[in-house]
Amino acid sequence: MNTLSIINLILLQSTGAAATGQSPLGMFLPLIAILVIFWIFMIRPQAKRQKELKLFRDSLQKGDKVITTGGIYGKIVSVSDTVIVLQIDENAKITVDKGSVMKDPSDLQQPQK
Repeated sequence: MNTLSIINLILLQSTGAAATGQSPLGMFLPLIAILVIFWIFMIRPQAKRQKELKLFRDSLQKGDKVITTGGIYGKIVSVSDTVIVLQIDENAKITVDKGSVMKDPSDLQQPQK
């Protein structure tokens, strides 16, 4: 359906609703409720997680242990604006984008022995 036919359909429905005595607000109330519920349960939590992740990435310092999105565990050797250098072994260092660092391994649950 193109935009014009959708607009015509909405206008026809609204004139039909007015003829039967139903208010136009009553027709759009379920749609508004769905949008509000979608915002509460989907958009707000995602925005909160993104904000927390940005704060975590901005607070990274030399010596912090991190995990990358690729699952590489390492210790930060140096930090710049956009990249960090991770030491993944005694003689192995890699440079990764700051955006690929996901979390601190201390957040993970330790396996029970």
